[in-house]
Amino acid sequence: MFRGDRLRVGWDNRRARSSPGASPNPTPPMTTPSRRDLANAIRFLAIDAVEAAKSGHPGMPMGMADIAEVLWNDYLNHNPNNPTWFNRDRFVLSNGHGSMLQYALLHLSGYDLPLEDLKRFRQLESKTPGHPENFMTPGVETTTGPLGQGFANAVGMALAEKLLAQRFNRPEYAVVDHRTWVFMGDGCLMEGISHEAASLAGTWGLNKLVAFWDDNHISIDGNVEGWFTDDTPARFEAYGWNVIRAVDGHDAGAIKAAIESALQSQDKPTLVCCRTTIGFGSPGKAGKESSHGAPLGKDEVAATRAALNWPHAPFEIPDDIRLAWRARDAGLVREHQWGQLFDAYAERYPEIADELVRRSRGELPEGFAADADAYIAKLQSDGPVVASRKASQMAIEAFAPLLPELVGGSADLAHSNLTLWKGSKSVASDDADANYVYYGVREFAMTAISNGLALHGCFIPYDATFLVFSDYARNAVRMSALMGARAIHVYTHDSIGLGEDGPTHQPVEHLASLRYIPHNDVWRPCDAVESAVAWRAAIERRDGPSCLVFSRQNLAHQPRTDAQLHDIKRGGYILRESVGTPSLVLIATGSEVGIAMQAAGQLGDGVRVVSMPSTDVFDRQDAAYRESVLPNACRKRIAIEAGVTDFWRKYVGLDGAVVGIDSFGASAPIEALMPHFGFTVDNVVATARSLV
Repeated sequence: MFRGDRLRVGWDNRRARSSPGASPNPTPPMTTPSRRDLANAIRFLAIDAVEAAKSGHPGMPMGMADIAEVLWNDYLNHNPNNPTWFNRDRFVLSNGHGSMLQYALLHLSGYDLPLEDLKRFRQLESKTPGHPENFMTPGVETTTGPLGQGFANAVGMALAEKLLAQRFNRPEYAVVDHRTWVFMGDGCLMEGISHEAASLAGTWGLNKLVAFWDDNHISIDGNVEGWFTDDTPARFEAYGWNVIRAVDGHDAGAIKAAIESALQSQDKPTLVCCRTTIGFGSPGKAGKESSHGAPLGKDEVAATRAALNWPHAPFEIPDDIRLAWRARDAGLVREHQWGQLFDAYAERYPEIADELVRRSRGELPEGFAADADAYIAKLQSDGPVVASRKASQMAIEAFAPLLPELVGGSADLAHSNLTLWKGSKSVASDDADANYVYYGVREFAMTAISNGLALHGCFIPYDATFLVFSDYARNAVRMSALMGARAIHVYTHDSIGLGEDGPTHQPVEHLASLRYIPHNDVWRPCDAVESAVAWRAAIERRDGPSCLVFSRQNLAHQPRTDAQLHDIKRGGYILRESVGTPSLVLIATGSEVGIAMQAAGQLGDGVRVVSMPSTDVFDRQDAAYRESVLPNACRKRIAIEAGVTDFWRKYVGLDGAVVGIDSFGASAPIEALMPHFGFTVDNVVATARSLV
């Protein structure tokens, strides 16, 4: 079997291939349907699905159908038989409320999205949820709906293509050669994240990113002239984009000319400004907000059918139109031709071909586990006393040379977050090993771009800022968890312990807030050893994100047995065992583990200390293990963490106690702050003795 067979991550063992970077999209011969007929198929599938669901957004699909028809039939490089083909173009619907546009495109071009699923739009467990979800629908690259984030995801995908091309392509073998296309509306452009992401895309010169602005002048509240008067083309030109102005979004020839122009850009991303009419074709609702977020209604649907000369029943697509849309055979040809190219590449450059195969499968290098074990064991032996943010940097220094897929950076806090390492090279360069992202002060876009890198594949991205500024990024962290993106979010300066910067910079509620996001693993390690284990766990996790939370201040090294060292990865473990059955359990995380250990020494042999670096991981352990760590019979429990207290009640109960903080912090040195807010050995001892 030739090497190219191995580059089929999730490809259902298909051997279909395609040529890289192909622009024209082969389509079956057709003579009868006009381009407007083909676009109307999109419109009426959307109209009928929204009408059947009695819910949804018909206006955007009706307005962008002509743009979508030209792009998908003439330019999109994809294979409906294999939605995860490696060298496919990525299509992102940032204005995800118009999801029926994407579902209609996927259905018509031949993806595994039967008509019955369109008829079940927005229904439980259908493949056509209200907004596109990457884990529900074949061909959907990212989950969109929170406006602007899909655009930022697309920037991440385009960055991924750029970096992979720099590392793997050779002059005669462009095995990484695909584009990222994104649709977005006025709402996406109003969101601040669009400014952040567009600025970075221009700085990075992502010329294979093409964005289509649905300039219909309408949002939910009506005509946007009262709240969105930006000169958007000038704004993007200032970011360093190639801007194509005043394209008639209902003229297939004008759209095609604009795309051809975009394909000529060698060093800039492109914004195609398409003037459209929301609800195009609806006699009573075209150009009005009434077509945006509600069904047209029975009478208006009938009027629209008459106006657009579409005499077909709901969900009926004539055979000639359906045949003209089918892209399955063309997709097989594309992937087959690309596979032939990759085979020749693999014969010529077997080592880098193997690396590309491995990374595309999401697999870690052979030997990584053994190297990680050795590094963690050495840390346990050496016992460094450092801030956990420094321990994080040490872990990056240890793991990054083993992982060319590890790419990341910081929101203008590299020397505080300690995310730089000796091998860091800026992604703004043309270096084949470029791996570090200087995001500037853009926490939201940073996190969403990380999601795009993760979703594209071949990368394990990390991003970083202060924990308190995770608020700026939180919705993108939530999207990481919802999508199962393999992203690592690093947060330092994790408590009032950061000191003099005061309550604006001191996180209090943030740990709990991040833990409350489903499917999000939060780690707050107590020393260098737990920090390395947390990094390893985040790297090895393939089905979702991790938040790694680190201190500014130095943390004491904790002695451990081999068994304890092994159990760190379980999220919670016994760090200090009692003599006999425990009479009191102290549960702590991060910097407060040291306090718990000292308090236990004063309280006597009956005290057990549990270090719980990740409550999320601990909660997934089997019941027997959780009982062995936190026995139900011992109700005297105290949780100790420099954060809000309510979260810990599920572990200590109403009869236990929490040493925490339910107010904002203050500006002062750490030596004054910690005792002021009760984070002392004496306070923990007193709290323990007060429990009945």
